[in-house]
Amino acid sequence: MACLTIGNGRALPCKKTVGGLKAVYFADYGTLGIVSITGSEITGLGGAPDWYKYNINGSSSLETTVNSSRENGSLFYAQTLNLSLLVLDKATQEEIKILATSRKHVIVEDYNSNLFMIGLYNGAETTGGSIVTGAAMGDSQSFALTLEAMETEPPYFVGSTYDLAADTDGTQINPNA
Repeated sequence: MACLTIGNGRALPCKKTVGGLKAVYFADYGTLGIVSITGSEITGLGGAPDWYKYNINGSSSLETTVNSSRENGSLFYAQTLNLSLLVLDKATQEEIKILATSRKHVIVEDYNSNLFMIGLYNGAETTGGSIVTGAAMGDSQSFALTLEAMETEPPYFVGSTYDLAADTDGTQINPNA
């Protein structure tokens, strides 16, 4: 098979985006069924995953690292989600224990209304984290988790043809309760 050739240039985009993540959705690994993909976009899922939504703000981020080896002829993408869940509470701590031990599929929603799927084929695993109380009165109290997925493709965009809201379980922990 011949290598792909460059097919397009890229113009300088207008200033119309912002950084930051708005929410993450978790589903059990292996529940997606047959995934329909067009280019870099997921257009449908054949399974019946139950997605669980975590609202977030602050210092959460998604970063994808391109790992290429000339010597080995290999290429893969490390998809890393750094997640900060503000306010310590018992119910969230119990969910953190489940997230830390399970493999999962993750959809990340940014403030530009983009949805990205990480761990599509191999799942995402928790590789680290901490429970932080803070030292001074103004410090953050939070659960911090790092999830990582190793995939042969960068995170896919989740297209508007997939109805994420229909598959999202409405159950959420209220840390203010």
